[in-house]
Amino acid sequence: MNNIESVVQPEEFNVLEIFQGTEYRVPIYQRNYAWTKDEIEQLLNDINDINASFDGRYYLGSLIVNQLGANYYDVIDGQQRLTTLFLMLSFLNNSSVNKRSLSFEAREKSNKTLYEIDAIKDTEKELDKEPWYSDEIIDGYAVIKNYFNQMQKKDSSFIYNFKRRLGSIIIIRTQVPRDIDLNHYFEIMNTRGEQLELHEIVKAKIISAIKSKDENVDKKDKMIAATIWDACAQMDNYVQMNFSINVRNSLFGNNWDTFTKTNYDEIRGCFNDEQYTDSKKFKLIDKLNNPLFEQDAEDNRGAEENERFESIVSFPNFLLLVNEALNIGETDSDAGLDDKRFIKLLEDKWKGRESALEFIFELLKYRFLFDKFVIKREFAKDYKTEGRWALQRLEMYYDVKKKSKKPVYKGTYSIEESDDTNNKTLRLLEACLRVTYTSPKTMHWISRILAAANNNNDGNVLKEVLEKYCCQKVVEAEFEKSKGFAIDRIVFTFLDYLICRDNPGFDNFQFQFRTSIEHFYPQHPINEEVWDDEHLNSFGNLALITVSANSKFSNMLPSSKIENFPDIIEQSPKLIFMKRMMESSGRAWTKSMVEHHNQKMLEVLKKEIVKWNS
Repeated sequence: MNNIESVVQPEEFNVLEIFQGTEYRVPIYQRNYAWTKDEIEQLLNDINDINASFDGRYYLGSLIVNQLGANYYDVIDGQQRLTTLFLMLSFLNNSSVNKRSLSFEAREKSNKTLYEIDAIKDTEKELDKEPWYSDEIIDGYAVIKNYFNQMQKKDSSFIYNFKRRLGSIIIIRTQVPRDIDLNHYFEIMNTRGEQLELHEIVKAKIISAIKSKDENVDKKDKMIAATIWDACAQMDNYVQMNFSINVRNSLFGNNWDTFTKTNYDEIRGCFNDEQYTDSKKFKLIDKLNNPLFEQDAEDNRGAEENERFESIVSFPNFLLLVNEALNIGETDSDAGLDDKRFIKLLEDKWKGRESALEFIFELLKYRFLFDKFVIKREFAKDYKTEGRWALQRLEMYYDVKKKSKKPVYKGTYSIEESDDTNNKTLRLLEACLRVTYTSPKTMHWISRILAAANNNNDGNVLKEVLEKYCCQKVVEAEFEKSKGFAIDRIVFTFLDYLICRDNPGFDNFQFQFRTSIEHFYPQHPINEEVWDDEHLNSFGNLALITVSANSKFSNMLPSSKIENFPDIIEQSPKLIFMKRMMESSGRAWTKSMVEHHNQKMLEVLKKEIVKWNS
């Protein structure tokens, strides 16, 4: 039997099916059960997060197994999650698990504990930690039991609703090829320190969908698809640099800065047919897991170049952003970037050969656009340690002395390496959004950029798209009514952006990840008047700063904050405006000044909103 025929396609099981009529063994070389309260409750909360009436699918993760016999498997990867699910289903008295569902090879303490946990499902006692029991499994079960008991006290229907969700929670079970070298596989898994991710399963499904009547055509297309996928998956550098020089020149032009291909067939022509002659024998599964082309000797960037940039999203999140950009709408929905629905959201990409190859083309095109029009974190020169926001395009530079081609980075809208106004403004606006929407599920602004850049890469167009988007979010946040901690972060960050955009003196401002709402006049001043709620929690008395900065400010009066921590004041343009007001009025921060500042700042926001709504 050859390698391809020995591969069993990944299967989907919901949580209620994963143990049904099946036995799993955790081999002796696997570590024992080690999940603690944090990991266990995170899994339970992930399940509880979905709507109880949802009839779709949420993907909880993957399980890799090696078949030992009929419905009998060794657990190669995913045993921590699987053991937790077993304990959870045992507590819920689910009939899909029994004493034979899960065992540990040559670990009698673990097996005895699993066997006897069944006896305490409906009792108030816990197993004593005798020497013949596994403390880790007892502790894990106690966490699960306590979680459900506490939640049930708050909501008498909690367990009933939780059980209803289980049919929608999907586990991907992947069986390793029957003739695989397990020792080599374990070496790879231990090196990576992670289990097979959902995006790797998607890759396998897309490549498997590339089928036609011509085996040689399929061989080339599958390898091109795998090569492009792997190149796009390296998010921390520019995608051009993930191809050999010859392919790079064909895909992105001799200057490496354009992508003019309009379909997959045009991409196909950039890859040399000589790579696929029968004179080079190989295993397809090996080729799919390794880059197709080696880097040319001329193209030696070095470790420093590889560590220069940091992407603001991971590759799995990028896949969802591309999918959303392809189906962009006027309204946001978290479902579009919901990693729990990862495979469901992308499943139309492998419905056939054409859809699979089309997505490979779109993936490369949008990755090129992402690198050119979406900010990265750059660690170079004076910013090698802390980094800075960068909006740059890649070009080829020919080093005459070394007679080699190298990448050089210039502002996306700049002729030279220095910034122009368009570049500075768009970079600042994107940084504003990046520090505001930190969860991958909420980064819809990136898909807006990708869709707009695909249609028109003019800097003013992208700025308009994002400014309108911010205005929409500020309105949704009810910025005129909200007070105190109820004010959404986008209200603060977008206002700071507008201040920098429209006022001189903020050229060097850099957005930081700020999550703490600061009361400029403190909530609990020492030996001073305690303000009424209306003025204390007014937008005019508030600014957004880092948590550590808020801790330093403590209960100081505004004058002391300015004097002792001028660097913290610089974190917020709004706070700088407040400081300037004080300095022009005798260094006192009064209620009337709060009212005046509140009115002025709301007017700035309203003016921008009116501009884009008119």
